Amino acid sequence: MRLRRPRGGRVASRLKRSILVSLAMLLPLGVSVAGPVGTASAAFNPNFGFDFWVDSDMGGIKSRIFRAADGNTNRVVYALDGMRARDDLNGWEIETDVARALTRANINVVMPVGGQSSFYADWNAPSTFVGLDTGSDGGTGSAGSSAAGSSIAPTGVAGKRNTYRWETFLTRQLPDALSARLGFSPHGNGVFGLSMGGSAALTLAAYYPQQFSFAGSFSGFLNNSAPGMREALRVAMISAGGFNIDAMAPPWGPQWLRMDPFVFAPLLKDHNTRLWISSGSALPGPGDVTDALGIVQAVPLEALALINTRAFEVRMATLGAGNVHYDYPATGVHNWKNWEDQVIRMIPDLSDHIG
Repeated sequence: MRLRRPRGGRVASRLKRSILVSLAMLLPLGVSVAGPVGTASAAFNPNFGFDFWVDSDMGGIKSRIFRAADGNTNRVVYALDGMRARDDLNGWEIETDVARALTRANINVVMPVGGQSSFYADWNAPSTFVGLDTGSDGGTGSAGSSAAGSSIAPTGVAGKRNTYRWETFLTRQLPDALSARLGFSPHGNGVFGLSMGGSAALTLAAYYPQQFSFAGSFSGFLNNSAPGMREALRVAMISAGGFNIDAMAPPWGPQWLRMDPFVFAPLLKDHNTRLWISSGSALPGPGDVTDALGIVQAVPLEALALINTRAFEVRMATLGAGNVHYDYPATGVHNWKNWEDQVIRMIPDLSDHIG
């Protein structure tokens, strides 16, 4: 059953349609709905985190673990990547230094690696296209993460050679292994993500409230059943790895609606899950972009995320939810610089609501 949506003005509707049109024009050029634009200055430090491999229904999955400075095992947060997630490292580690800030706050950090275009969901089937070659049988290396230009994941990667089972992995296999091997608590954890990972973070928190007491979404797409959103995501997933959205969930069925934060918002309110929800204004600020192409890519993506986020805010307000902090910086586009800034701002709130 489709939920009644709050009424919006004609101006907002026209703005939404225009942004969707702009997005549809941009995506074939290689811009992903969940693809970051721009980078932060941090560099990967192999001596800081360590690899943590766990068997799953998809095969062996690597996560990167960063231990809390005080050595505790009860304060844990999962950091979810964007749509162009790579198979070697999580984007939060490649592009930011949030792990160091979180561990200094005595929070253990778990960064799952992989899951390009997965929405961290359990899919219906392996991703295939009838009559379309979506990649060579080239093994399971990095599927690419550039925000400029399409990347086609080889058919040998998880999600193509088999069926994505990310929700099962993140809520059963990974926490069980973390508890057994590192002593990490599987309860009262936090989870946050950017873009694709933002909506996934809210999904996990909604359906697994004992595991996740806190969830953060940065530039998330929190109204996935809005007109035009599924087709925008379809194009984005083709661009980001050549994945077929129909293998994930059929349109307008229970499985698709289950993934829409706008639809499952009552669960987050009823569980009193602490939420940190943010989106930039889509106005570039100092250091946001360095060239004209960056502006063309990052501005409409963030504008679409802002519309989705505002719709989710209205939805939660109609429910009388008081468990959400909203953060809307005056400037900010779809890039790692702004997502890193949001994590730093979020840390005190996160710290108060986990463990």
